[in-house]
Amino acid sequence: MLGVDVEATDALPVAGSAGPGPGGQGGAGRLDRLTGWVLVIAGLQFVELMAFAGRYGYHRDEMYFIVAGFHPAAGYPDQPPLVPLVIALMYHLGHSLYLVRLPSALVAAATVVVTALTARDAGGTTRAQVVAAGVGAVSGISLATGHFVTTTTFDVLSTALLGWLLVRAVTRHDHRALLWAGLVSGVGFEAKPQVGFVAAVALVALAIVGPRWVLRSRWLWLGVGLAVVLAAPYLLWQAAHGWPQLTVAGNVAGDAEGGRIGFLPFQLVLVSPVLFPVWIAALVAVWRHRAPDPMVGAAAQASPALRPLRFVAVLYGLVLLAYLVGDGKAYYQASLYPTLVGIGAVVTAGWLLRGWRRVRLGLFSAAVVISALITAAIGLPLLPDSQLPGSAAVALNPDIGEEIGWPQFVDTVAGVWNGLPPADRAHAVIFTGNYGEAAAIDLLGGPAGLPPAYSGHNGYSLWGQPGPDKTTTIVLGADSVQQASRAFTGCVVAARISNPVGLHNDEYGGPVLRCSGLVVPWSQLWPQLRHYD
Repeated sequence: MLGVDVEATDALPVAGSAGPGPGGQGGAGRLDRLTGWVLVIAGLQFVELMAFAGRYGYHRDEMYFIVAGFHPAAGYPDQPPLVPLVIALMYHLGHSLYLVRLPSALVAAATVVVTALTARDAGGTTRAQVVAAGVGAVSGISLATGHFVTTTTFDVLSTALLGWLLVRAVTRHDHRALLWAGLVSGVGFEAKPQVGFVAAVALVALAIVGPRWVLRSRWLWLGVGLAVVLAAPYLLWQAAHGWPQLTVAGNVAGDAEGGRIGFLPFQLVLVSPVLFPVWIAALVAVWRHRAPDPMVGAAAQASPALRPLRFVAVLYGLVLLAYLVGDGKAYYQASLYPTLVGIGAVVTAGWLLRGWRRVRLGLFSAAVVISALITAAIGLPLLPDSQLPGSAAVALNPDIGEEIGWPQFVDTVAGVWNGLPPADRAHAVIFTGNYGEAAAIDLLGGPAGLPPAYSGHNGYSLWGQPGPDKTTTIVLGADSVQQASRAFTGCVVAARISNPVGLHNDEYGGPVLRCSGLVVPWSQLWPQLRHYD
């Protein structure tokens, strides 16, 4: 396991530390330049993500985003509108997984660049930038969220941009970076509100440990105002609909990633199980500073430039505490790691310059290679789908399994639908228990002759209910006839969902029910069927 001496950094002086001018002691040109190697590393990651973008099939969330984008609105019960609108546009350009997943791959690569920019503005040299980009590119966060469309991908970038701009503002006394931070927070809020929470906690962290001049800057409050204006459409939509996202947040909390017990251990694998010392070094180094050591080169000395970044460690701790107490999912913390990796890369680069340099470089290089192999095996669809059942990849990353079997799911439903007598089919509908099932039927069911699906789940609950003449129902998502009988009558199991490889994902083995009647009319039933999670 990689070990990092937190008292060794590869930092150059920056504004507010030793030396005149924005770069201090002639270091400005070096600090202002982003090395081309960062772009190479980000480009390689992008190529890797796109190479595997079409390996399996759509994830349930991706199909839901596309359908949500077909119903443009200022918001949805479970999310803001930005991601659905972007992904629906990509789907319109061509019904291709490569196009649908292109934005996620670009966002992941951009996050790698932002991680390196954070290292640069924390005072890191070219070496620190390369370390930051390398660790960011092989991190589990980056590959797992860059492979398919998820709001977390966009949230990681927006929060990474926020972290970088705050670091830049503090280390370079760049007041205008605070305005840009507000812009990023507002736009990012329209992809996932979490960045707004992080931004608010960052203000608290700055108030606790400083530097407090940031809170006195008019540019900061202009940025706050801009963020509020950009976030307002979604906030107003949520208020008008009774704040359903709060219900969603409460319902999805629980034992994911081991619940509260597994929350802290899971943090050690979000970046990499062997590279976590890089970001832990950031948490420690911002509190440490020692006197110059004449036996160590200047580039490896501890830098006072990291001291003003103590607010980052406090921010991390406060957000972690909030999620832990609030029973949030462990991956919610993921968006803070690019900032920590960027700062930790400055420390790591200095550690590489100390004694036994070749040994240290060898250990670090081995850690990066091992991480690349582990995270690719878990986060990317490397295995043939026939080898997925029982594999460690699915056990550690169940989302991979949710990309399997949707065409067969639709074919099974189509078999039941087309088996209805024509007279019954004229008064029949398809009702699903979750948005993934409904979206699969809407996107993939047309060629099989399936009508649009209905569901009470999240956004689907607002997109209409069956007419009063629709009395025959194909029901999906109910565990049994007994469960379905709370809403439907005359139910029988007409088929069961499977997939060609026998992978026991969320849909596998579920019954397809054919129900002949309703307990009460749809108008009375619909409020009971609506659920947010």
